[in-house]
Amino acid sequence: METEGPGANVAALPSRIVTERLTKLVAEVGPTRPAACCAGSAGAEVPAARARLEKLLARLLPGSRICVVHDTRLVLAAADLEEGIALIAGTGSVAYGRAADGREAQAGGWGWLVGDDGGGAWITREAVREVMRRVDAGRPPGPLGDGLLDACGARDPREMIEKMHGLHEPMRWAALASIVFDVADRDAAAQGVIRRAASELRGLVDTVRRSLSIDGPVVLAGGLLLNQPRLESAVRDEVAGRCIRLQEPPVYGAVRLAEELLH
Repeated sequence: METEGPGANVAALPSRIVTERLTKLVAEVGPTRPAACCAGSAGAEVPAARARLEKLLARLLPGSRICVVHDTRLVLAAADLEEGIALIAGTGSVAYGRAADGREAQAGGWGWLVGDDGGGAWITREAVREVMRRVDAGRPPGPLGDGLLDACGARDPREMIEKMHGLHEPMRWAALASIVFDVADRDAAAQGVIRRAASELRGLVDTVRRSLSIDGPVVLAGGLLLNQPRLESAVRDEVAGRCIRLQEPPVYGAVRLAEELLH
């Protein structure tokens, strides 16, 4: 049985919303109750947030063995790797590494308001900033601005800003990042945003490498990184060493980790 729903970041969203979304998700699965459950969640690196999610899942899945990990851990498990670095760029961005001796390290994943450089929400914010700099300088918004205005349904850049401030969840910002890639061949600044995103993502990998003294492999994951060839190519150019695409959905990693709970 498979089902899906909106994000439920336990550190970034109010507890009420997380509870509502997960309760609905579990209800859609039906009466089946698993012997073990591994949940990979953004925000699980925050101890208090992880504890809240563990408590909620224990209530929703009575009798099940519960394991809550940061969602980056699922990537290496899904790739069937005991050692390596997961680089995820989707709505946000984060790198996670695991050494053969079990040591772990994470870089990034701070959340969209203070970090997530190179992720979808960051790319959209940087694009909007570029458009507004053009407007302030008395220059036309260009293909990048025209694309964003159209996507926002805004008549002018000031209305675009108003509409952007009305988007209170990071995934709604990240959804507009595709505009940057769509106009990259016609707008040099859009190309620049993509190059900077790749550089920021490389920086996350470099931090994990230094922390664990491992090279990789680097597993590329996340909806943005895997579905935007221009970004993937730029990241591969930036990141030295072996890069592999995640072939299985991260949820496969959760299944593998849940199986370990039963051993």
